[in-house]
Amino acid sequence: MNLTLRSFLPALLFAANCLGAVGKPNLVVFISDDLGRLDTSIHGSKDVRTPTMDLLAAGGMTFDDAYVASPSCCPSRFSLLTGLMPARHGAHPNHSQVKPGTKFLMPILKNMGYHVASFGKVAHGNRDFEGMDFNNPKRTGMSVEVEKYFGKKKIDGPVCLLVGDRRPHVEWTKEMNYDPKKVTLPSFFIDTKETREHWARYLTDIEGMDEEMGRVLQFAKKKFGDNFIFLFTSDHGGQWPFGKWNLYDYGTRVPFQVYWPGKIKAGLRTNAMVSWVDILPTLIDLAGGKVPKDIDGQSFAPVLLGKKKVHRDKIFTTNTGDKEMNVFPIRSVRIGKYKYIHNLTPDAYHTNHSDRLRSDGRGAYWHSWYAAAKTDPKAAAIVKRYHTRPEFELFDLDKDPNELNNLAETSKYKSKMVELRAELKKWTTSQGDDLKPHQAPYPTSAPIPEITRKLKKKKAK
Repeated sequence: MNLTLRSFLPALLFAANCLGAVGKPNLVVFISDDLGRLDTSIHGSKDVRTPTMDLLAAGGMTFDDAYVASPSCCPSRFSLLTGLMPARHGAHPNHSQVKPGTKFLMPILKNMGYHVASFGKVAHGNRDFEGMDFNNPKRTGMSVEVEKYFGKKKIDGPVCLLVGDRRPHVEWTKEMNYDPKKVTLPSFFIDTKETREHWARYLTDIEGMDEEMGRVLQFAKKKFGDNFIFLFTSDHGGQWPFGKWNLYDYGTRVPFQVYWPGKIKAGLRTNAMVSWVDILPTLIDLAGGKVPKDIDGQSFAPVLLGKKKVHRDKIFTTNTGDKEMNVFPIRSVRIGKYKYIHNLTPDAYHTNHSDRLRSDGRGAYWHSWYAAAKTDPKAAAIVKRYHTRPEFELFDLDKDPNELNNLAETSKYKSKMVELRAELKKWTTSQGDDLKPHQAPYPTSAPIPEITRKLKKKKAK
């Protein structure tokens, strides 16, 4: 080797390494836990302060029509990690496991040379999952742990960094950075002192989560320069009435943003419909990998890169329940502006942790809702609508975004009902969905059962 070539070799090797790194973007996914889309500054909240979301909105793309697969943690997060809807991966009820042999998508990134590191709550229960190189399940101070890990660890090749903040999952903080008297409650809530106080605590947790995301974003900028994709979303809506455990948009439609300096045009908003099962297929696609064909997820990379404005023409969501707390299976489909919901056990009560446990920081405000319902007809109607549902619901989301006006029995929409019912039936059949509750529901012919004595005894201990 001559002297001239030898002198340039280090520079050539450095340039080659840089080109290789640029070829595969680093991936950062930040997940909030139990955050309603409307409870963010980017989607209309007049109160909550979420400057990191504002920053991502200014620098990247914000999705206005992003949906989870299911409005509960376990099935939703397994859908993220597998690209499969709950009936196919098998963990349909909360606190359940995927079917034996179910394949995760993270090994695809690992085989592409990615170092996969998880911090906080990514998989349900903070458990390990196939394809990860490192997992720190600590639920607080994730950004500090991220800095520590990457400060000590020498990693060759691109990184896939997953961070899951437990906020604003219940129990909400006792702190109130917001004046309960001045906060704006959703119009479909019962306005009580206790509700306002819990809402102020919920907003405080959202603000704290956004601050933590800001620290992770700053780490990514420092560590990766401009060579990273940052995706933010939430696993479903907050644990409030008509949110988590429900297929109304307040439970299934989530904040969703993607930031990629120099690749995604800044300040864009899109109404392209995407699902949580699409997240990993999209990241694999953007990284130059091959997306499996036998999954439910589809890459929306063309939307991010400005090549398409439409992704899905239908959105399906499902809920089966959560042990003894929520036993109310529901399926839904959205096409265009219409959402069709099939409540599979309309002769049973809809109920869950918040209204049954009524503990501080979770659902203690329910005492005030029941009290208000005794004297206020409007409050009584809200409680009734929460606990009992007709078998079929149809909503025009353009005219009725809060899904308060059920059109299912209106003759004008008979053909639309037929169309959507057929679409949902075809889809559930293709999924192998048995449409059954995971355990016996609570019939409306009897009072809502009290919490089991076992749970009360545990608390007493």
